[in-house]
Amino acid sequence: MKRPLSRATLAGLLCVSGCTGLADMSEIGHPPRMTKTSDPTQAPDYRPITMPMPPLQPPPTEVGSLWRSGSRAFFRDQRASQVGDLLTINVNIADNAAVTNNTSAAGSGSQTFGIPSFFGAQGKTLSSSSALDTSSASANTGTGSIRRNESVTLALAGTITQVLPNGNFVVVARQEVRVNGELRQLMVSGVVRPQDITEDNIVTHDRIAEARISYGGRGQLSKIQTPRYGQQILDSVLPF
Repeated sequence: MKRPLSRATLAGLLCVSGCTGLADMSEIGHPPRMTKTSDPTQAPDYRPITMPMPPLQPPPTEVGSLWRSGSRAFFRDQRASQVGDLLTINVNIADNAAVTNNTSAAGSGSQTFGIPSFFGAQGKTLSSSSALDTSSASANTGTGSIRRNESVTLALAGTITQVLPNGNFVVVARQEVRVNGELRQLMVSGVVRPQDITEDNIVTHDRIAEARISYGGRGQLSKIQTPRYGQQILDSVLPF
């Protein structure tokens, strides 16, 4: 049973490596292909957002007024407000984090039991000073330190994909930049309040709720920096 199983496993690994190898060979001499511009809501991984909402309130009546509540311009609000409208998302992340932990624990214990004549065995196999003596000691010391320094600065245009019942917007922004055979992929999504959009139609990342920010890529440099499939499998299986 072991030999057929091992042969089947080996054959499966060879098939997987062969498929990935053929896919890589098809891109030899060509830069990474860019995805087509499409509707974000039609993406395979797109999921509409549902969030808790307050009770609906009727809009205020503005009788005899040319000014509309929430407008930034006299005649028309130029900010994004409907599904399909565009807005600019600025991401400027500069995070520094440091965590240091020290733990130390120690314990000891001892017990001595004296038993006279030890059930008549004294003098035969045991001396008169025979007793049961138990003792134990344990110690544990641990030290841990984490230090992170991250910086991301980018600006990209996004699209309103949903208008929630409370008036908030669900925005999705995607961008691809290909430079010298390396394709950089940027993605930002989240929920934005209309009042957090400036008069220049810009919103910053710290005003986006449930923000998902991704900055990655694919190409020759990414392939070199990514461990091979065999190494990843061994790293996940080997216990040492």
